[in-house]
Amino acid sequence: MNYLAHIYLSGEDNELKIGNFIADSVKGKDFLKYSGRIQQGIILHRAIDTYTDIHPVFGKSRKRLFPKFRHYSGVIVDMFYDHFLAANWNQYSDEPLEEYTKKFYALLQRNWQFLPTRVQNFYPYMVQDDWFLRYKTVDGIAKILAQMNRRTRFISQLHLAVMELEIYYEDFGNEFLEFFPDLIDFTSKEIEQLKD
Repeated sequence: MNYLAHIYLSGEDNELKIGNFIADSVKGKDFLKYSGRIQQGIILHRAIDTYTDIHPVFGKSRKRLFPKFRHYSGVIVDMFYDHFLAANWNQYSDEPLEEYTKKFYALLQRNWQFLPTRVQNFYPYMVQDDWFLRYKTVDGIAKILAQMNRRTRFISQLHLAVMELEIYYEDFGNEFLEFFPDLIDFTSKEIEQLKD
């Protein structure tokens, strides 16, 4: 769910960005249907997810949420971390977030044929509501979590998670700032290996 981080970590490689973005909608070996660099983006996404799940700082953030949100706690931390990336965007990019997101939405539109049906279905809502820019504020994250809560099959209570963000804002923020440089370093090495 942390789409913004996945796209950012892909660097300036557009095909890698597309693969990294659509990866959650590509199951199992279906990634083999895609061309080389998009395929590598899907592989990169999976490597990022695996690294994130075992990182002790991410685990610390997830543990804080686990008593209330159980197996949804990792998804929530992903969203919180995307919030801190958006809120601190100028520390990571010289390009304003507004311009970055518009260019990415346009990239997806130009590559519509590569988008899985699920992505094509949510694309209009993503653009209309400008999800990535909305990540920047706590209120924006609250709205997105509420939308996600309505789509879950079971009672997830995702809409209540924003209260945890407000209570432990500094803790989650510091954990993101500790975790993200490690993730950037890991991802840059993975991208280099994909080139080989």
